[in-house]
Amino acid sequence: MEWHGRRALVTGASGFIGARLVRRLTELGADVHGASRTGSGHDLRDPRAVDGLFAAVRPEVVFHLASEVNGARDVSVVGPTLEGNLRTTVNVLTAAAGTGCRVVLAGSSEEPRPGNGHAPPPSPYAMAKAAATGYAELYHRLWNVPYTIVRPTMVYGPGQRDTAKLVPYVTLALIRGERPRLTSGSKLVDWVYVDDVVEAFALAGLGERAVGQAFDVGTGTKVSVREAVELLYRIAGEESAPPFGSVPDRPLDVPQTADPGAARELIGWRPRVGLEDGLRRTVEWYRR
Repeated sequence: MEWHGRRALVTGASGFIGARLVRRLTELGADVHGASRTGSGHDLRDPRAVDGLFAAVRPEVVFHLASEVNGARDVSVVGPTLEGNLRTTVNVLTAAAGTGCRVVLAGSSEEPRPGNGHAPPPSPYAMAKAAATGYAELYHRLWNVPYTIVRPTMVYGPGQRDTAKLVPYVTLALIRGERPRLTSGSKLVDWVYVDDVVEAFALAGLGERAVGQAFDVGTGTKVSVREAVELLYRIAGEESAPPFGSVPDRPLDVPQTADPGAARELIGWRPRVGLEDGLRRTVEWYRR
């Protein structure tokens, strides 16, 4: 990857994927600038703040990872996800228009796509992401903004500090000797390791064939939540049975399965870390 000397802007740079992407691009020799509400104090919901950020950094590629990540099926989530996912994306696309800056967006595997049979968005979060995709296509058609949308499936790995997510939640419960509260575990998920996802973003920022494209990043393999939790129990050395069914399943959940063919064809990406290896690395990180 020819990143040496290129100026890259990463929004959401203090997040799970964003922080690792900043490190990876730096390793590759890029001139990396990170922006986040917690770190740099940039509020991307404000178009003037976004314009100022672009003027200061003058990025050649922007990775827009800042997001309001909340998959709850609750009306109270509509406003925050609309502002945090759609409005921020429109502001980034507007700032990029006319500059030649490449925009790489983090999409959602719950958007309508071939991997889920074009199922309608099941949550306000997924709806906002789907609308953001539509705006990216519009900006590309009308104002020639080069965009690429990377849609990771279920990302896991070391450093995931949102302890409400399944893998850190179950892992920390086992480390602390607690019993996690679990659904039936029947949902089928395509688990993808965070470092593999970061590599996909880095490749997407340079691949010319990926301009104007949206594609999945995942393994293409379905593993149920039940199987993943049982694997975590074995890795952690826990002999008791997981308490599946202690909380109800989330409504409108659909299987998250990637079609990895497009990522392979457009940017030459393949997943490298298997689920058991990735979960072992994750459990070791949390234990440390």
